[in-house]
Amino acid sequence: MSTSGSPYGDHPPTDDAAVALDVKDPHEHHWFAEPTKPVTWKYVSGLVFAQLIFFIALLGPAIIGIGVKVQQIVPDDQKTSALGTVAGFGALFAVIGNVLFGRFSDRTTSRFGRRRPWIVGGTVVMTLAFVVMALGETVPVVTAGWCLAQLGANATLAPFVATISDQVPRFQRGSVSALLGIAQNMGILGGTYVAQIFQDHMVILFVVPSVFSIGAMLLFAVILPDQKLPVRPPRMNLREWVTTFWLNPLKFPDFAFAWWSRFLITLATFMFTTFRLFFLQDELGLSEDDAPAAVTIGVLVYTIALIASGWIAGKISDRTGRRKFLVAGSTLLFGIGTVALAHVSTVGQFYMVEALMGLAYGIYVGVDLALVVDVLPNPDDSGKDLGVFNMANALPQTVAPVFGAALLAVSSANNQNYELLLYTAGVAALVGALVVLPIKKVR
Repeated sequence: MSTSGSPYGDHPPTDDAAVALDVKDPHEHHWFAEPTKPVTWKYVSGLVFAQLIFFIALLGPAIIGIGVKVQQIVPDDQKTSALGTVAGFGALFAVIGNVLFGRFSDRTTSRFGRRRPWIVGGTVVMTLAFVVMALGETVPVVTAGWCLAQLGANATLAPFVATISDQVPRFQRGSVSALLGIAQNMGILGGTYVAQIFQDHMVILFVVPSVFSIGAMLLFAVILPDQKLPVRPPRMNLREWVTTFWLNPLKFPDFAFAWWSRFLITLATFMFTTFRLFFLQDELGLSEDDAPAAVTIGVLVYTIALIASGWIAGKISDRTGRRKFLVAGSTLLFGIGTVALAHVSTVGQFYMVEALMGLAYGIYVGVDLALVVDVLPNPDDSGKDLGVFNMANALPQTVAPVFGAALLAVSSANNQNYELLLYTAGVAALVGALVVLPIKKVR
């Protein structure tokens, strides 16, 4: 039995994460060393629970709620362009918010810690924004609400994910990242169920789960052994704020390759999921009433496969130290599944492909975040650097709705060219698999 408090058994303990003392150059600071002490079940449980509730609140509106809302306020022939507008602008604000709030949390000197104030405050802002969306009656109002919601959500997410770099040692990152990825995708499943049940009650769909997420993040903030900066960081100049949004790919090539891999698989994912509800209506002939239920069942199948493969992949990567081949192989398999969607003709076939894609993405989420944390340049700037990395999540969400809508509009016998959309997404995933291979810092 382990006496370390770790959920993953014994590991030869080393020194606790320590404050580095060499601060002669404020731009080459290292206030915090990489963690080496195992994390406890208390931290992991709080992290996973908060992630689950938060993503139920965020992704129910994102996956189904916005689409349903758009159909309520615009004519049917404008639904895809209106959805692309809302999703695209929201994703742009997510890009900006994640990096900025990651940087803010890195530099926060509050007596409550670096991460806690943002984790809780961002969730409150997201909830207020969902009130605007639920009550909005025009596309501009709904778009403004979604942009504010993305700012609030990313003010929470950037410091929340940065706690993994702050707290979790290298030998546990695969397992913890896998649990976090599983919780996120269970949140997607829960969000789709909430959206399906309450699709005729916008206030309940958008607002009530978000209120619960405030409570979950408060609980995690209490559990979190948050770091506190020993001194106030030096004031940043304009050049430093501008460079907040990037890391030099020549100086940090491993980070750059990981960034592009995430960008491409996320682009492939959202090129389909943004239009999944309409795909089921237009290609498989489901009605507006039946399509949300089919989305929910598809996400259920996807999530079951993801849970099984994600946990196993995380454990394998921790035990072997190998992450690259799991990330590359899963991305390739996901691309194959995306192309297969272009050939489904029944709902049953759709569910089978969802299972394949869930298996692939489970392996991916079980390993990818651990790989990324392993190649971060500086533990002091983990919030900012993970924010830069999260641009690889958010930018495709900006591009995918617009790019996807343009591909769908290319001349097709069925008016919406889903085959072109899905083949393009598959190619993006294939390239995403290849760019992982040059990474050198991880096996």
